[in-house]
Amino acid sequence: MTTPIPFDKIQAILFDMDGTLIDTDDAAVAKIARWIRPFLRKRTPTIARWLVMKIESPANALITLADKLHLDEPLKWFTTWWQSRRQEPFIADFHLIPGVLEMLHAIPDQYRLGIVTTRSRHQIEGFLAQFPDIAPRFEVTCGSQDTRRLKPHPSPIQEAARRLGLPVTACVMVGDTTVDMHSAVRAGAWRVGVLCGFGREPELRRAGSQLILKSTADLVQLLQNW
Repeated sequence: MTTPIPFDKIQAILFDMDGTLIDTDDAAVAKIARWIRPFLRKRTPTIARWLVMKIESPANALITLADKLHLDEPLKWFTTWWQSRRQEPFIADFHLIPGVLEMLHAIPDQYRLGIVTTRSRHQIEGFLAQFPDIAPRFEVTCGSQDTRRLKPHPSPIQEAARRLGLPVTACVMVGDTTVDMHSAVRAGAWRVGVLCGFGREPELRRAGSQLILKSTADLVQLLQNW
């Protein structure tokens, strides 16, 4: 697929986590399937995936609405407070999307890598601790505690670019949701949408994606051709 993204001029690739690097959507499907199995014995995985998809879109819409109403900071505060109340242990149970590990190892060294996510610093550190062989590739991380506003506000991507010492126009954001795309558009970054999460091609294109890949793992083949 032809893309207007000038990868020969791109200096940094910023990744979302959920649905982009890690397979949390499938984990959510499996959990809901266990809950409904006693009541719906047939087609349980199919129904569970449908339910998660129905939940995912309103959740993204809520984040976008909170941003428009300037309520994303109270939402972030509540999320941080709730996580502290749970006193969750150090997280080390992430599942990479198939092919992502190999992709991260194979990305040419000319590209600097970062993570931009609405997850907490605690969760980001847990992810990097679980995969120490790829952790050094991520030169910058930007989570929920690092900016006052969350995606789809542009500040998380702008902050990641600032920490890298790069203009935002030298960065490409890779994500699976419209929230990722809206944030990148507003920041002035390039946009790659991936279909390994719950984002769908038409909505990602409407949100500003300039390139759609079936999986984040497919990114390396594109980069190696530049």
